[in-house]
Amino acid sequence: MANQQKHQNHGLNKTKVAVVMVPFPAQGHLNQLLHLSRLILAYNIPVHYACTATHNRQAMLRVHGWDPNSVSDIHFHDLKIPPFLTPSPNPNAPNKFPSHLQPLFNASLHLRDPMASLLHELSSKATRIIVINDSLMGSVVQDLVTIPNAESYTFHSISAFTLFFNLWEAMGKALELDPYSKIITKDLPILEGCLTTEFMNFIDSQVNFQKLSSGYLYNTCRVIEGAYMDLMEKIEGDKKHWAIGPFNPVRNIGSNKRHNCLEWLDKVSPNSVIYVSFGTTTAMEDEQIKELAIGLEKSEQKFIWVLRDADKGDVFINGELRKAEIPKGFEERVKGRGMVMKDWAPQLEILSHPSTGGFMSHCGWNSCMESITMGVPIAAWPMASDQPRNTVLITKLLKVGIVVKDWSRRNELVTSSTVEKAVKLLMASEEGDEIRKRTVDLGGAIGQSIEEGGVSRMELDSFITHITR
Repeated sequence: MANQQKHQNHGLNKTKVAVVMVPFPAQGHLNQLLHLSRLILAYNIPVHYACTATHNRQAMLRVHGWDPNSVSDIHFHDLKIPPFLTPSPNPNAPNKFPSHLQPLFNASLHLRDPMASLLHELSSKATRIIVINDSLMGSVVQDLVTIPNAESYTFHSISAFTLFFNLWEAMGKALELDPYSKIITKDLPILEGCLTTEFMNFIDSQVNFQKLSSGYLYNTCRVIEGAYMDLMEKIEGDKKHWAIGPFNPVRNIGSNKRHNCLEWLDKVSPNSVIYVSFGTTTAMEDEQIKELAIGLEKSEQKFIWVLRDADKGDVFINGELRKAEIPKGFEERVKGRGMVMKDWAPQLEILSHPSTGGFMSHCGWNSCMESITMGVPIAAWPMASDQPRNTVLITKLLKVGIVVKDWSRRNELVTSSTVEKAVKLLMASEEGDEIRKRTVDLGGAIGQSIEEGGVSRMELDSFITHITR
């Protein structure tokens, strides 16, 4: 494996364990299990990645931060689902949750039969089949109970912090909290506006299947979420929980072909650029894009702004692509100081570049983990899902970021002056420098956690030992 030491001390040739990844077909979920595949491959365990043909292709195409050629070591299985609608995102929807993806999510539940066939086929070729399924894919893997040599582990794609508080509230706040977590509950954003009713029903339809799994995996590290991993173990103590993150590469970030934005970053001074990107499922309304542009211009700070529309259910369908309106002459006026990217951006490579000193982000968990591991502080602008609660973890608990938009004001426009103020605070103030130093220290501690003897590495070793027992 590129840039990844192979661990060969587990006598794996006798056990013939095979791991099957079952991701949820949205980019932030596909990506995490693809990164985890790379980590498990380093132990010489064959990894199978099973999803729809479209989403396997999407995951492979967007792999970044490590050698894309090593993807060929993963066995991809293209499974069929019925055709589904792929409407365009609606930037003017009152709720920012990407409800235009719901037809895809519903169709993905039809993976159950092809998945059962695949697992039966693989089970005849290996002593044990280990299924790692996204928590939203529980019903898809339910038939593994009919396979004697198969067991499954549920992967939680969100932070332990957010997951714990969601569960704690759902269970009627019965568990007594430590004094610090009690204080944090005062800052906890309400869940209203985070999800649609339809998606909440979708989650509910999957929760029951978690009882079939043998344990839980998290893309987090006890260095940052130890207290909440402990609380998760308390609340669901009958099963083992492994915090084996960060899944994303932490060192030697790069791929074969260098993106032109990195050459631009090479020419500017360290920590001088704020990277602005709101993930793959956010559709911003025109008026908000305009305010953001004016704010970035007025801040007089250097920036890379990824301005692309939210992914459709099938990213390869050429439909009507919305061209976001930015103020006339904006790109000419910021030439040399700002860069607007209108397509896919190599986020890990941008965050790991020495010139990047801040990240204006929606606070999706992938982005949070990538940013912290790279020592880059966050200007948090949550849009939906787990993001409002991740914002509390980032800004209040870990203190590695600032709030751009408070969740209580989620229906208001963020003005250009708010954007300008936030950018200047993070990029050009003493307070910003202190936050950056804290983030760099935390990133360093996470980096040590994946080294031999480090806490995350020990958890991953323990998981590997467990599944190859």
